[in-house]
This record gives sequence, structure tokens and C-alpha cells, in this order.
Amino acid sequence: MKKIMLAILILNSFLLFAATGNFQSENYSLSVKYNEILVPGDAVFVRMNFIQNSKQKRNLKAPEKNAVLKLYNGKKAVEQATFYSLGKTKKSVNDMLCGIPLSPWLSEGDYSLKIIFDDGTETKEFNLPVIFQNRSWNTEILDLDESNSAIKTDSSPARTSQINTLNEILETTIFSDVYSLKKWVPPTDSTRYTAYYGDRRTYRYTNGKSSTSLHYGNDYGIPTGSDVTACADGKVVMAENRISTGWSVVIEHLPGLYSLYYHMDSLCVKEGEMVKAGELIGKSGSTGLATGPHLHWEVRLNMCAVRPEFFLDDFTFSE
Repeated sequence: MKKIMLAILILNSFLLFAATGNFQSENYSLSVKYNEILVPGDAVFVRMNFIQNSKQKRNLKAPEKNAVLKLYNGKKAVEQATFYSLGKTKKSVNDMLCGIPLSPWLSEGDYSLKIIFDDGTETKEFNLPVIFQNRSWNTEILDLDESNSAIKTDSSPARTSQINTLNEILETTIFSDVYSLKKWVPPTDSTRYTAYYGDRRTYRYTNGKSSTSLHYGNDYGIPTGSDVTACADGKVVMAENRISTGWSVVIEHLPGLYSLYYHMDSLCVKEGEMVKAGELIGKSGSTGLATGPHLHWEVRLNMCAVRPEFFLDDFTFSE
């Protein structure tokens, strides 16, 4: 006889609501924690413990790397990702984590969250209840000068190559690269925002034409030469000067999870170096496509841009 028990736990934190779930069978039990509120531009993270029944003689396959988290709208899967191991907390307990991004274009629908895994004998499913909560977005118009108009419309092989290189990094998921489970810290002491994640932007060029796009990160209006620090422990996977983003740094923190820092005046780290949360990685500036000195801070999860503030709380449920 299988038994499913779900208990909702309200946490006094930035996530506002989190949930716990338990699944029990004769051979094993699952214990999960996750944020149940679906907000466009945020993410959903699920922390799962797989506990094998000590009386079960046959060694079951843990769902590690065989477990998938899927988000459905009705019967259609709109996002999915694979769980990765955080190690064993006890001899028979496998600790796992998985995160999926919520598109900033996500609209109201019939959403459900599901864990699907193979324990070596059969494929099983575990449903997690979720609640959709909409978000409003800012709009802005940016008038670009000749220099910025040229950068924004640049279709040269050099810029195309830089875009492809960055995309190759961001689409890379290495399941063993678990560098930080702590909540993040802001990359600057400044609280002066000049633009926000999710802003709907219209760029107006000097030739009279225009284009629209989504702003993928937060902009801090800080003077040239201000300290820029790593938001969490991780590995520097890019540190170079790019046409669009100027002096840029990309740091990997978890499988498929990266933070990006753009438009800096100078860098203090190199590709391949390990950094700690709060460690200096560069000085702010206005290089690349910039209308003034600022820091652009961006976060990508499985390629999708996610609201950076989401990660300033205990998103891995480690506390």
C-alpha cells in the first residue's frame, strides 16, 4: 500500500510560501521541500531526500540523475530539469536538488509540478501542488547615441561569435559542479537601481528605427571604479571584454546556474579561478552598450534569465 502525505508550511522569508511533501512506499520514502508560489521571472527549486527502507534487501536505484522535475500547464510540459546529487547525509539518505526557471512571459494557466523518477523497477510520479501569482512589469524607452546604436545593431562575425560562446557556457550543466548552497549576497553595497529585471524596453536608434526587448538583469547606478563582488561561491567560467557587455564576468554556482556581471571598467579575476561570496571580481564602469556608469547583474538558470533577488533567500532550503 502506497501513501502520499502533503503538508503546507508557511515560512517567514523572501519566498513567502514554501511547502513540504512526503511520499512513502514499502521500499523507500521521499521527503521534499520546495517553493510552491509560481511567479513569472522567478524559479522553482525542489530539495529531495531519497531514503531507502533498511529492511529492503535488494538495492534500489536512487533517483539521482534518474529523477526529473517537470512543470506542466494543463497536459503540456513547459519546463523540466534533472535532479543532481548533493551527497549522502546518512548511509541510506541521498540528498538531491533541482531547479527550473519560470519564464517572465508566463501567464495564468492550469499549472502543476511533478517529480518523475525511475527507482530501477518502475517509473513513478509525485505531484506537488503549486499556486500561480502574476507580476507586473516596468516599461522604458532608451534613446541610443551613434556609438550605442552601432553596438546594438552590430551583426558582425565577432559579435556573433561572442554570443555563441556565451550561450555555450550558459547551456552547460555539469552535475558535479556544486559550489554553493547558501543564499546569495548582492554584488554591490549600492541600492540605487536604474533598471530592473523584466523591464520591457524600447531602443530608439539614431537612424529613426527602434526595437523592443526584455531586460534580463538588474542595473545598479554606481560610479566608475566601484567594487563589484561575487554573489556566491563558484567558478569563473568567463572573464573577458565583449562588444555588447564590455568587461564581463560569468560565475558558475550550481549545475546550470550562473551569475553574470557586465559593463565593468576592469577585472580582478581570470577564467578558471574559484571565488568566494563577497570576493572582489572587478570594478564597475560603462564599457560596451551603456548609457552611463553602472553594473548589470544577471542570473541564468538552464539558459533562462531569472530575477536575481530570488536567490537572496534560502532557495536551496539549507537553513
